[in-house]
Amino acid sequence: MPNQSSNAAFPPAIFLMGPTASGKTDAAIALHESLGCELISVDSAMVYRGMDIGTAKPSASELARAPHRLIDIRDPGEPYSAADFREDALAAMGEISARGKIPLLVGGTMLYFKTLLQGNDNLPASDPAQRAELEQELAAHGPAALHQQLERIDPEAAQRIHPNDPQRLLRALEVYRQTGRSLTEHWREQQRQPLPYSIVQIALEPAERTELHRRIEQRFDAMLKTGLVDEVQALYQRGDLLPSLPSIKSVGYRQVWRYLSGECDWDSMREQGIIATRQLAKRQLTWLRSWPSVERIQVPDAELEQRLLKIVRNVSS
Repeated sequence: MPNQSSNAAFPPAIFLMGPTASGKTDAAIALHESLGCELISVDSAMVYRGMDIGTAKPSASELARAPHRLIDIRDPGEPYSAADFREDALAAMGEISARGKIPLLVGGTMLYFKTLLQGNDNLPASDPAQRAELEQELAAHGPAALHQQLERIDPEAAQRIHPNDPQRLLRALEVYRQTGRSLTEHWREQQRQPLPYSIVQIALEPAERTELHRRIEQRFDAMLKTGLVDEVQALYQRGDLLPSLPSIKSVGYRQVWRYLSGECDWDSMREQGIIATRQLAKRQLTWLRSWPSVERIQVPDAELEQRLLKIVRNVSS
């Protein structure tokens, strides 16, 4: 991944990354209020309207203090891809930079950050028939068996993709079956479209994994107490949404959907939701461990805002 942070001829931008429950939203709001940075959400679930509690979407009061672009821009029944995000993010960044402000992109969807940096891939469009066949295999044999297939055909992708990440697992297998070539081969051969910004990349990383797990559990319980089940119930009752949609596959929503459909009881739903969130955080940290040119800050940190300001002023000066 190219180092985008050194070209002074480009306008500045900031990436603020980190696993779920690491405090990214609070940190971004602090930078907005201190430096006037304008915020762009980098979250594949926050794009959907009516999905507020389970995505930990900034509250109405927080959005009033610090508006975020690319939140509530899609209905849950509509697809939204990394390529869509890149197009929308570039448009927002251009508008912000044209007014002399610094775009601050904050979130944990690492594929979106990667696509923004490197450009769109040259992968074929999804084939509904091929995807249906793979989903049948997944239901019949389980994710471990499909992950073993991926290990044989694309070991590098298998290292990046967790067996419990069915969307990315099925996509990698689908690409191979459509083209006869691995996902990794396609990524290597794609034409790079470097991002024309001078970027500071910051990662908030937990000092202790046990503390992150505690925060995840507390936050999921708080979501349940503040109406997550009612939120998913409203989506469930629409009648036009399916559990195979990316929106409903989002962490938390998938587990509550199963509870509402009678596939599990309350305690199992809660446990599965917490486990899925921990797995998401682990995948995000795996991305970040190999992410180059990034300033890493361990959290919690009593001097977090001061550390962020010191880093960010290097790009804004």
